[in-house]
Amino acid sequence: MAKGMFATGSVLLAGSMAAMGLTGPVSAAEARPTTKPKGTLELGKTLREAVSAAGSAISTAAKSAVTPAPTLYRVAPGDTVSSIAGQYGLSTASVLALNGLGWSSIIFPGQELKLTVSGAVPVVAASLEATPSGRYLIVSGDTISAIADRFGVSTISLLSANGLGWSSIIYPGQTLAIPGLIGPGTPADDAIVPVVSTTPLEEAATPAPPVAPEPTVVPPPVAAPAPEPATTSYTIQSGDTLGGIAGRFGISTQSLLDANGLDWSSVIFSGHTVVIPAGGASAPSAPASAPASGAVSSLNDETRANALVIVQVGRELGVSDRGIAIALATAMQESSLRNLSWGDRDSVGLFQQRPSTGWGAVEQLTDPAHAARLFYGGPSNPNRGITRGLLDIAGWESMPLTEAAQRVQISAYPDAYAKWESSAWEWLAELSS
Repeated sequence: MAKGMFATGSVLLAGSMAAMGLTGPVSAAEARPTTKPKGTLELGKTLREAVSAAGSAISTAAKSAVTPAPTLYRVAPGDTVSSIAGQYGLSTASVLALNGLGWSSIIFPGQELKLTVSGAVPVVAASLEATPSGRYLIVSGDTISAIADRFGVSTISLLSANGLGWSSIIYPGQTLAIPGLIGPGTPADDAIVPVVSTTPLEEAATPAPPVAPEPTVVPPPVAAPAPEPATTSYTIQSGDTLGGIAGRFGISTQSLLDANGLDWSSVIFSGHTVVIPAGGASAPSAPASAPASGAVSSLNDETRANALVIVQVGRELGVSDRGIAIALATAMQESSLRNLSWGDRDSVGLFQQRPSTGWGAVEQLTDPAHAARLFYGGPSNPNRGITRGLLDIAGWESMPLTEAAQRVQISAYPDAYAKWESSAWEWLAELSS
């Protein structure tokens, strides 16, 4: 009957409004008496009464059809969440929220759904009260901040108690845990417990069992460090080189450099000390600058005599032991310590000095003593201003043997002098004893 009335009424109402010429509200100031066709007022009244009666009938029928919702409902074939909610006068959103479902979730026959929470007020009641379990059932129009204000708690504590964020969305029918709520019903001002934790009430279960103290781990005894290898030191003398010092103590030049934080370009000075790393031989007793090396070439009568001349000239000129060792190594490389009358191009003598480059006449250059004086140079240089000897080289004392010799000789093979350094120190020690 109601449906019939609605259908008929809608048609008649539309026709009546057209017949009555109604276009919208009319202000009181502009109202004019109008002449209405006979029967229009009665028809309008009849329609209003019919619609009102139909609405009352529907409301009464709907209320009488709704039965109290059980706590649990077992899904039957053909059920949907919306049909189950409508059967008990619940909102679909509340049923979804209670069961952790979404709008696209699928339910199955035999599945149990929660329809109410024990003690909760259904959404149709539009309750503003908290349930005895300390939860609140959301109704249409609620916001997190409004609910927090309603129960006297902060918004952040309400969010935290329910695992929500500032961007979370709530739905009618969903329930929220009210932090700090005690006792049933709406909390009074004195029923609010200060929030000291953001843990949801339903998760605040029994405290975790005490953790047993970790066993004390006793570290194993640490072995005492091995004693560092014994080292000694050496005071640098005038004319010393790092290569000469290394050869003297029977160690490599690189190990001496490493032990003292030096490199191949480092400069050493008389009076400074250097560390002699472990494995080096003890410092020789005499002479103080003689090396102790196993790789030494022996001298024969000829070479010994020539070497002795070089040493004696050096002593006369006041040349340091290192300068004499440089001269011996140079003569050994140039002529094998022999007084040659021939050599590369016009080179002659112990040091292979060349007449064509101003060193002197052949008879002068084949005189071992004169040739030695030319090599040493300095204030007693026979060719002063013409050729340059070792003592004429600025800073020669701090140069490696090869560099010092090369500055005098200008050789095509400057590195070749180095292989005679250890032998030169040994010859000097032998000829000085």
